[in-house]
Amino acid sequence: MKKKIFITVSLTLFVGMFLFSFSVIPSDNAGQFKYVGVAKCSPCHKSDASGKQLDIWQNSKHSNAWKTLETPEADKIAKDKGFSSKASETPACIKCHVLGKDLDPAEFTETFDKTQGVQCETCHGAGSEYKAMSIMKDKAKAVENGLVVGAGDALCKGCHNSESPTFKEFKYDEMWAKIKHPKGS
Repeated sequence: MKKKIFITVSLTLFVGMFLFSFSVIPSDNAGQFKYVGVAKCSPCHKSDASGKQLDIWQNSKHSNAWKTLETPEADKIAKDKGFSSKASETPACIKCHVLGKDLDPAEFTETFDKTQGVQCETCHGAGSEYKAMSIMKDKAKAVENGLVVGAGDALCKGCHNSESPTFKEFKYDEMWAKIKHPKGS
């Protein structure tokens, strides 16, 4: 039986900031997918055969996104925006420095570590049901089990937009060139 896939687009207004989130959710599996964290993705995505995707992420600003929230500069930005909490405790800051959305504890397995920043599942969707090698080897099966591919510009601009207090012009093609991670040969 083929599963229907619905693409949902939601607009969230949070403290004057807009966040567009895109997700692919099989209709009969909604709520089943959980975020497992980069530690579960990394074993299969660090080899030459995988295009050293883990290295590309580790050398990107995304891997350090959480660390930037733990700096005095980030706390000052949060304070200047009117927040009384540290940046690393402010939902308006956290949402873009981890997953590009508000964190709901029910969506995470015990292996997910938000301090790893903007990681694989931020762009590729919650991996609990597609992380198995037997599923990942079949792209259609992986997508059926929650893998998001090709979200592109719209997904990135959910965080990289003028609502961010440190926003600089976002040039998708230029930024994608820095983090693209095609599978190796």
